[in-house]
Amino acid sequence: MNSHYPSTLLENAVNEFAKLPGIGKKSALRLVLHLLRQDEEKVVTFADTILKLRQEIKYCAICHNISDIDICEICSDKSRSNSLICVVENVKEVMAIEKTDQFRGLYHVLGGIISPIDGIGPSDLEIASLEERVKSGEIKEVILALSATMEGDTTNFYIYRKLQPYNIKVSIIARGVSIGDEIEYADEVTLGRSILNRTPFDESFNQLSK
Repeated sequence: MNSHYPSTLLENAVNEFAKLPGIGKKSALRLVLHLLRQDEEKVVTFADTILKLRQEIKYCAICHNISDIDICEICSDKSRSNSLICVVENVKEVMAIEKTDQFRGLYHVLGGIISPIDGIGPSDLEIASLEERVKSGEIKEVILALSATMEGDTTNFYIYRKLQPYNIKVSIIARGVSIGDEIEYADEVTLGRSILNRTPFDESFNQLSK
């Protein structure tokens, strides 16, 4: 089968770039041609950086945030409150909340949310490790900062039930402030305010149930 690409090497590179989210074949071709115009040294550095990222990246042994070392800089920061944990879906939410400069506690990255339709259950997420952190006795409040979707609410409620025996405060970011479906897309002021104006989860759940 003939290809409209003049080179199999070019076609293979375009196909790989096109696998990235939000990148179509036209954008992929533009990126590949851009790389071909660069000095070989620059392209080697680019490729080496991607390879190093995949091979050497670590996940914090405590909060599961992406890190260069075994314990991330946030968990290692003695100036942060180790009695306050903000639970998020992914690393992107950690980055979004950090930009607000409104939160000085620690994080716990679940690695997703409960979604039966996608085959993701509680055991596929870092919920057991969150419970272990709470068991240590240092945690006084857990803030649930998951997306305002059905899956996010299901995950919130599951975590709330799991943490009930430990007699700690479980709160949820303010729903009265419009944050959209995805935490990462909320603007910094809105997101920061929604954390500061958080409410106890039981009160929030009662309002959602009515």
